[in-house]
Amino acid sequence: MNNEVFITCAVTGASETVGRSEYVPITPEQIAAAAIDAARAGAAIAHCHVRDPQTGKAARDVGLYRQVTEHIRAANVDVVLNLTAGHGADLLLGGVNLPLPPQAATDMVGAVERCAHLDLCRPEIATLDCGTMNFGDGDYVMTNTPDMLRTMAARMRELGIKPEMEAFDTGHLSFAKQLVAEGLIEAPPLLQLCMGIPWGAPDDLNTLMAMVNNIPSGWVYSGFSIGRMELPYVAAMALAGGHVRVGLEDNLYLSKGVKASNAQLVERAVTILTAMGARILDPAEVRERLILNKQEPQ
Repeated sequence: MNNEVFITCAVTGASETVGRSEYVPITPEQIAAAAIDAARAGAAIAHCHVRDPQTGKAARDVGLYRQVTEHIRAANVDVVLNLTAGHGADLLLGGVNLPLPPQAATDMVGAVERCAHLDLCRPEIATLDCGTMNFGDGDYVMTNTPDMLRTMAARMRELGIKPEMEAFDTGHLSFAKQLVAEGLIEAPPLLQLCMGIPWGAPDDLNTLMAMVNNIPSGWVYSGFSIGRMELPYVAAMALAGGHVRVGLEDNLYLSKGVKASNAQLVERAVTILTAMGARILDPAEVRERLILNKQEPQ
């Protein structure tokens, strides 16, 4: 068991959750406020996407990212800033008989553009999805080629940002090891195990431990599952030697039928972990352990 645990709160995500809970933050001000509240509740890291303030749909507008990060940094609360770099990888094929051309909703851009908001905002951590995946049903493919990932990892290193390598399946973990072997990821490598997402690694404990047992010594790893398995995974990840993630990106409920805020999910994670005898790490301790660079925006 890991007796000293940090909590990441993923406050909004990119999924179509806005109409399902009034607590999902949409505007930059709401997203920043959710991150700040999560930090006050015990989260050391805030993981942020942005959304179109008018529609609530996922966005990758660098101006929106700038607003979110400015609001968080202006608050009188400390939190490690973690921005997604997963956008710009959305391929929606045209159908089973005519996959090309892709659908108009396809949003695929190059590595430099996918990192543009990182260059502007200079977070301490940014996510790096370590592979391509059939993400749910239909014709959507989350597309991350090896050379795209190598280029993004190199760009994050140039910017002084720690990649949080996200593994949605065992092959993604293998490629994360390859990035480290090629010298593209500085020590200590940071890994996020993303469990229970169709059609990636299922969230059964056998699969979790198979992945955990293949993480090299010296790596720092965290993990989560989605939906009703989010809170059980708080205990599971601590028992598996890792750190934890909660938040409305992954789950909307505190219990059956009871909708949650981000801060409430963090509070519940703190309760679970402290009842297990773990100590919750604060942002300063996380920066020290992960060797993070706290930078000023450009």
